Amino acid sequence: MMKRHDSLQGALPLLVLKILLRRGPLHGYGITLHIETMSDEVLRVEEGSLYPALHRMEEAGWIKARWAVSEHKRRVRMYEVTAAGRRQLEAEEGRWHAVTGAVAHVLKHA
Repeated sequence: MMKRHDSLQGALPLLVLKILLRRGPLHGYGITLHIETMSDEVLRVEEGSLYPALHRMEEAGWIKARWAVSEHKRRVRMYEVTAAGRRQLEAEEGRWHAVTGAVAHVLKHA
């Protein structure tokens, strides 16, 4: 079994924006579960990384948050992507593909 990675090495905003765009509004724990489930438990998102990232993304205008009541009757902040977040996602995806393509090229030809 692969060891789970604590750090997403700068990919967290990309993952959060993509998940919120595809899944619609989610609370922080829902975002965490989705990343962990979709990565077959390889990626782990710590609260100490997620909530500061969500706050920065909200300040940047990429996401917006509102208070709601969860399915378990708890008050939660629901996050969703804004138009600026959609544009940022496109930029982030472009950078991600450029970097991973370059790494793949180096690994193949080193």
